[in-house]
Amino acid sequence: MDEKPNTNVRSYAAGRQLQIAERIGSGKDGVVWVGKSPIGLARVALKAHRFAELYFREKAVYQRLEEKRISSIQSFNVPELLGTDDRLQVIEMTIVQRPFVLDFAGAHLDARPEFSAEIWADWEADKREQFEGNWPTVEKILAAFEEFGVYLLDVTPGNIGFLD
Repeated sequence: MDEKPNTNVRSYAAGRQLQIAERIGSGKDGVVWVGKSPIGLARVALKAHRFAELYFREKAVYQRLEEKRISSIQSFNVPELLGTDDRLQVIEMTIVQRPFVLDFAGAHLDARPEFSAEIWADWEADKREQFEGNWPTVEKILAAFEEFGVYLLDVTPGNIGFLD
């Protein structure tokens, strides 16, 4: 399942003269590897997507954040866009420390997706359960992103990482 994204990230890294280090993430959208500069200690995250639609959606979010000069939201670090390759469906970004907000492949720009009130209620109930006492902070993060026209859907404790 990871063969094409892994091949693509290796091709991207070779073109940027980066060495592939450890894999730091894998999910339904793609895989994330650490790329290292052959000289120095520079490290970046390289995300190779499985599906073009999700790649272009995530790229558009990063471009929006870049044009607004956003590197944090509500004191949560947000990776910064460093490079992309549309053919390979790879995004190069900074590596951020906790607290952070990551993974924008499921996000939508400029309009919240249309779902029934029941689906939204179920979504929120699920997220309240996942985040427990941190849910009010997550709501503030979501509202802050929405001010920039970014509507996050893939909201999990893996994508919104608290210090604790």
